[in-house]
Amino acid sequence: MAVQPKIDSLEKYHGLDRETMLRMFRIMYMSRRVDDKEINLKRLNKIFFQISGAGHEAVLVAAGLALRPGYDWFYPYYRDRALCLMLGVKPVDMLMQATGAAADPSSGGRQMPSHWSSPKLNIAPQSSPTGTQFLQAIGCAEAAYRAELMGEPDELITGYRRDGVVYVSAGEGTTSEGEFFESLNTACNLKLPVLYLIEDNGYAISVPVEVQTAGGSISRMVSGFPGLYIQEVDGCDPLASYQAMLHAASYCRERRGPALVHAHVIRPYSHSLSDDEVLYRPKKEREDDASHDPIPTFAAYLIKQGLASPADIDLIKKDADEEVERAADEAVAAPKPDRSSATLFVCSPEVDPSSKAFDTEDTRPAGGDQKTMVDLINACLRDEMARDEHIIVFGEDVADCSREENLESVKGKGGVFKCTYNLQRLYGAARVFNTPLAEDNIIGRAVGLATRGLKPVAEIQFFDYIWPAMQQLRNEVPLIRWRSNNNYKCPMVIRVATGGYLSGGAIYHSQSGESIFAHLPGLRVVIPATALDANGLLRTALRSDDPVMFLEHKHLYRQTHNKGPYPGTDYMVPFGKARLVREGTDLSIITFGATVQRSLVAAKTVQEELGLSVEVLDLRSLSPYDWESIARSVSKTNRALVVYEDTRSWGYGAEIAARISEELFEHLDGPVRRVAALDTYVAYSPPLEDAILPQVGDITAAILDMTRY
Repeated sequence: MAVQPKIDSLEKYHGLDRETMLRMFRIMYMSRRVDDKEINLKRLNKIFFQISGAGHEAVLVAAGLALRPGYDWFYPYYRDRALCLMLGVKPVDMLMQATGAAADPSSGGRQMPSHWSSPKLNIAPQSSPTGTQFLQAIGCAEAAYRAELMGEPDELITGYRRDGVVYVSAGEGTTSEGEFFESLNTACNLKLPVLYLIEDNGYAISVPVEVQTAGGSISRMVSGFPGLYIQEVDGCDPLASYQAMLHAASYCRERRGPALVHAHVIRPYSHSLSDDEVLYRPKKEREDDASHDPIPTFAAYLIKQGLASPADIDLIKKDADEEVERAADEAVAAPKPDRSSATLFVCSPEVDPSSKAFDTEDTRPAGGDQKTMVDLINACLRDEMARDEHIIVFGEDVADCSREENLESVKGKGGVFKCTYNLQRLYGAARVFNTPLAEDNIIGRAVGLATRGLKPVAEIQFFDYIWPAMQQLRNEVPLIRWRSNNNYKCPMVIRVATGGYLSGGAIYHSQSGESIFAHLPGLRVVIPATALDANGLLRTALRSDDPVMFLEHKHLYRQTHNKGPYPGTDYMVPFGKARLVREGTDLSIITFGATVQRSLVAAKTVQEELGLSVEVLDLRSLSPYDWESIARSVSKTNRALVVYEDTRSWGYGAEIAARISEELFEHLDGPVRRVAALDTYVAYSPPLEDAILPQVGDITAAILDMTRY
């Protein structure tokens, strides 16, 4: 039996009773034992990677005690094993992930160990890139903020709690990432209840903190952020850590703003099994860390305080050891995922935007006032926001006027191209709002907003400036469903103004690059060439359940040749369905975007001058794309010309040309040709721009050359 404490005072232990403190020790010890078991299994080639949470256990158990699983939301990082155990994740769950078992509840064997995920516990699916979680956590908290402004938080978002907190953690090295500072800016600006835990073990792999952070202290560096509660603590002391986390959580629950706990911890093991800290850490430094190890020091504290005897500690360890051993045996014996499951959940298994359910083109209006692409994009957003109150629209300059008191005295902005004009006036600033000039901030927040059940429509003002958001767009947005084995999803629409032919757009207002995004499994990519298609494809995107990149060609926004009538509130064009722009028998042009009209003009020219019959196919949807229509057209005409605006080498058209050559070779009367931009950048001077981008004359010349075969 344990010796009873001499002082029966909960106040001494920050309100914690004996049973709770013994539970804290058990979780801390179990966390270390799971690490050790994984290390052992890695050496036996039973698992394939290991990264530990050793030395971080005390503050993480304290965090798990101060916060509420399934109530608060969690964006942890790879050292947060003890937190997840405290929240309710089982050792067997963790070891199933380590062995890559099909029964791994976090990812079904798709993620590395220590990549946590649990819808039941509100643990968002974690990925490997450091820092991406910060902006997603901001979006998660912002979802509650927006839903409250809209007046129906319980109905609008998942897991709403008036005093809910969003936890996000990282090591001190990760605070060097831009996402960290962008997230703090928004969290402080909106006073969001986000609790940052920075676990400072002094090293980012081998790089010491003073090299990472000016002044060597991240809490001092961010001390000027308004409304940010900051507390520094010995993260190896579980009781001091609990007090710090509890105060920080209370600050957030009271909606006073975000909080940051800077916890000093140790790293008794190397960064991972791929690292050897002996190469860069002297023996004395490692011995000093060992003397602060929270596992033996907390055990000694419990004994000294009379809260446990040595026999009690041994019994707790024995019980935890046995549980970990049973879990390891079960995980090692568990079957691996079936090979056929590899492509499951790349996209939604329930909502198929290429299905007949999204095809209402037969309702295409025969007449009516002709509207531009801008008009019909705006009309679609207006209609769908009325239909679905989960839709929110945001980005740089998308609102009519951020200072609402001035709305009555100004015309309103509504985007640099006016696509979102008047939407703020119609639906309010809670649903249509401006963001900082930070593309990563826009997309990262959208991820968190989507996690809670809102439907973000994020605008990137120019394709040329999308690259700061590439981390989120490549490593987060399209992967969340797949990497969580369909436990989470990330439906959103990313509207992007793209392309050249602007006469003065120059290098940084004329870029294409659709092939980069079509390359990402799980991300739908569409690009309309007409106003009517823009309306129908956007409506499909908004009703889809996957992330969609909606490319809007700037040159086509206000052209007269592509105008169309307003089609009503249910007009949809399915993804993966090409539009036959012009029928022909001698040659097929496969194209999209601004080169559709140029191809059509070239086709008419050769028809009038030489009697050649050229078919023009507008793909409209790039991922998925309509291979059946391509094959049907090329099999009929026996010649294929692929026309696209991006650079010729490595462009989207190269894949189409390669597949035609590979699968339709027996139908071809000559080689597949491509017409595209030069392998350079778009220049400012109009004559240079004309020489760089594909023109009608280039397409006409290619047609004539191909018909000689």
